[in-house]
Amino acid sequence: MIAHPAQKYRRFEPIKLPDRQWPNQVIEKPPIWMSTDLRDGNQALIDPMSVDTKMRYFKALMEMGFKEIEVGFPSASETDFNLVRRLIEEDVIPEDVTIEVLTQARQDLIARTVDSLKGARRAILHMYNPIAPTFRKIVYNTDKAGVKEIAERGTRWVKELTEKHPETEWVYQYSPEVFSSTEVEFAKEVCDAVSAIWKPTPQRKMIFNLPATVEMSTPNTYADQIEWMHRHLNHRDSIILSVHPHNDRGTAVAAAELAVMAGADRVEGCLFGNGERTGNVDLVTLALNLYSQGIDPGLDFSQIDQIRQLAEECTQLPVHPRHPYAGELVFTAFSGSHQDAIKKGLAKQDPQGVWEVPYLPIDPADLNRSYDAVVRVNSQSGKGGVSFLLQQHAGFELPRRLQIEFSKLIQQQSDSSGKEVNAADIVQLFDKAYLSVNTPYRFESSSVVDESQDSAMAELQLEHGNTSFTLKAKGTGPIDAVATALAEHINQPIAIVDYHEHGVGSGSDALAVSYVEMKVGNAQPVFGVGQDKNISRAAIKAIINGVNRFLSVQSEAA
Repeated sequence: MIAHPAQKYRRFEPIKLPDRQWPNQVIEKPPIWMSTDLRDGNQALIDPMSVDTKMRYFKALMEMGFKEIEVGFPSASETDFNLVRRLIEEDVIPEDVTIEVLTQARQDLIARTVDSLKGARRAILHMYNPIAPTFRKIVYNTDKAGVKEIAERGTRWVKELTEKHPETEWVYQYSPEVFSSTEVEFAKEVCDAVSAIWKPTPQRKMIFNLPATVEMSTPNTYADQIEWMHRHLNHRDSIILSVHPHNDRGTAVAAAELAVMAGADRVEGCLFGNGERTGNVDLVTLALNLYSQGIDPGLDFSQIDQIRQLAEECTQLPVHPRHPYAGELVFTAFSGSHQDAIKKGLAKQDPQGVWEVPYLPIDPADLNRSYDAVVRVNSQSGKGGVSFLLQQHAGFELPRRLQIEFSKLIQQQSDSSGKEVNAADIVQLFDKAYLSVNTPYRFESSSVVDESQDSAMAELQLEHGNTSFTLKAKGTGPIDAVATALAEHINQPIAIVDYHEHGVGSGSDALAVSYVEMKVGNAQPVFGVGQDKNISRAAIKAIINGVNRFLSVQSEAA
């Protein structure tokens, strides 16, 4: 990089539009969507798609709800020509779907394009020619009049050749290529000249596509350009104003949204932003942005993982794991504070109410994404994420202080391995640390009898080493009686600090889980957890496991 980039690069000059209206507009309905995955997206691939692959992709796009699909550049590619013919001859295109094809403004190429579309019920013929200063100067070595004449002449050829095939409903689309760096007054002049030849009407509209062929400026400037054209084009009621944003500056989504606010009726792009250089605008993100605002986008991405897999297989390009809405990790939280907020939000979310879960702009379930993937645990995670996964996969609802204690064990595990700890690992670690704590005392059987309202007798059959023995004691209730029996045996007082219980599962497979926080002697409180089909036995096992955990800590300290 050079020290003074202004010596090499020219700053883009904004247009004068002091009374711009687009900042006050709100998007209330989706634009017309046009997928160019099979044309612009395909030409950006290292290995372009075969006809069979394109057919598969085309059918998938229709299932998603696309009604306009640009399928190729038939005058430039035999593969594209054959695809168009196959779509028509095999009657693949439904009544409500229109295919689009691209051509340059040359008579032989236009003729070849029209030939490819013979027999189509309805077709969009898309012609373009660059009109920007750099192209006038460098590519064509001509002036404004020269590139304008290319557009006018090409339009006459399109009109002449398509009129020979009245059986097809022809929609003409013209793109003043590199609109993003063209003087808006000149872009209007060329477009008006084209529409004067084509003569669109409100009943037979034509499309003007205004591409950000190279993203040259901030999105607000592109919106100004679109609003200026929207307000100044002749025969605006007979024009469908389309935009085709590229992503050179990384702001194509914002540019498209602001362009729609500025008057654009239609957006061209690709799934996941595939396309030349940094890509076309991402139609998945655009559509789901609308969905997150309560607007039906008219496209169905409810099987987003399958759609992502399709795109990756057909394009041989990976979708980034952090890609909005579709990436593998996009609904995943590793951060402890994020996990805690998500966990609490999901617990309080009304299934029939407005979506209000922190950090999740839409419900992953709407895209058929599992909640299992929402929270994942590594060394950055906290109690909320750990307890969420434990609840989701094993049904345990840990009390808050136990959440804190157990999350430290998980963090130690992740720190030592340097890797993510998955749900199965968490369940296994919890079982090892709290449930399967069978030394030095292992539970065999128990009996608790209420002798009066304030008195209970507990009898425990335990095993120590290979020896079985019995403990008996009275208490103010079953839990106190069991704690008293164990306290007398280990010769240390046991005080119950807190107790929680809940069920897991239903029917004959239902289990009770008890969480007992206890203080043994003068040591720090320790948790015991027990699980059994009988709630009383679950509580007894929890106290025994708590004592075992206390003794294990004492042994390690010694």
